[in-house]
Amino acid sequence: MVMDDIRRMIETAIPFVERSGLKVLELSPGYVKLRMPFDGNQNHVGTMYAGALFTLAEIPGGALCYGTFDPQKYFPLAKEMTIRYRKPVRTDAFIEVGLSQNEIQRIQRDLDTHGKADFTVHADVRDAEGDAVASISGLYQIRAVTL
Repeated sequence: MVMDDIRRMIETAIPFVERSGLKVLELSPGYVKLRMPFDGNQNHVGTMYAGALFTLAEIPGGALCYGTFDPQKYFPLAKEMTIRYRKPVRTDAFIEVGLSQNEIQRIQRDLDTHGKADFTVHADVRDAEGDAVASISGLYQIRAVTL
């Protein structure tokens, strides 16, 4: 798969994510930047709905998997997610997540040896002004399709 196909898959494979309007802004091996639009994702008090922020925070683990490892051989699972909402969001929201080259190599070794590998991401969700509006920690697992 080429990156444009992977980007499209991330944006459309899960109907809820597609309806939210989440967009992949950048995707390369070991790196992803996503945007959740404010329009259409407001709550009852006029700020971004917590579920939209959570979706933005959860998707990067899968995006990293598909953008870094062969999506025809491996798939991601979310094992645990923690989010701390820090302030109301009234703009589009963004998240950037990356894996170091050492972490990518460790994950690949675990995949080759065990057919699965866990990894953790920590990041801030930011508003359009760059202010941190939420902090996340996610535990993911990548599994071989044959497992």
